[in-house]
Order: sequence, then C-alpha cells, then structure tokens
Amino acid sequence: MARIHAHTRGKSHSIRPTSKSISPWLTSSPAEISNTIVELSKEGLRPSAIGTRLRDEYGVALVRVAVNKSLSEILRENGIKEEMPEDLNQLVQKALALQRHLRTHNSDHRNVRSLELIEAKIHRLSKYYKRNQKIPKNWKYASVIAQLE
Repeated sequence: MARIHAHTRGKSHSIRPTSKSISPWLTSSPAEISNTIVELSKEGLRPSAIGTRLRDEYGVALVRVAVNKSLSEILRENGIKEEMPEDLNQLVQKALALQRHLRTHNSDHRNVRSLELIEAKIHRLSKYYKRNQKIPKNWKYASVIAQLE
C-alpha cells in the first residue's frame, strides 16, 4: 500500500494470521483473556500495546477469534473508555514533540514541513472520527491549543 505523503510503498510489516480459528496452543479461556485485557489496560497500556503483549506473552494471535469480541469492545464493556482514539492521540503527541523541537531549532525547515504533514493527517483523521461519532463534533485541533496541553 502506498504512503500518504511519500512516493514509496512499505515492504516491512507484520502479517496477520490467516487462520480464523483458535490457535491449538491457546490454553486460556475467553474469560481469562478478557480479564487479562482489563488488567493490562489498568496498568496503563494502550490497546495496540495490549494486543502486542497478548500475542507475545500469552500466545493469543487474534483477540477477536479467541473471545468473539474486539479488544475495544471488551474495554468498553468494562467501563474503560479512552477520550480520544489511539491513532489520533499519537499523531497529536508527535505534533507536540515537533513543536517543542521547532521552538529551540527554528531554522529546521525540513521539520517545519513534517509538522505540516502531521497536522494534515490530524485534520483528515479528525474529520473521519467526527463523522463516525468517535470524537465530539466540536473537537478541533489547533497548534496553539496543543502546545498548552
């Protein structure tokens, strides 16, 4: 798949398991897996980090196959809700880090362009999340407000 702001195609990536059946080495019950997800979330892990830890340490290839629910559905059922989707939050954090860098290195023109591209991604993604009611309709990214947070 092509990149948004580059003329390249990525080659390096992990591949999802093709089998939609429960792995034969999985010994945990669906209730144990969902309890583990809630515990890991209370430790402060993001959903993507929870999925990685479940895959690497607990041998759960796909949460949806093992529990018949997505990871975010399990978190929502247990009252754990994030105020902003994870990918949007990561982009905002990246923009904040770049703004801090540009305050001290104001002649770094390459990263000024990088900040513009990141902010374009933030606006595009926020439009999608507003349309699907994942964030409030009045949520707005402004670089000045993001600097204050």
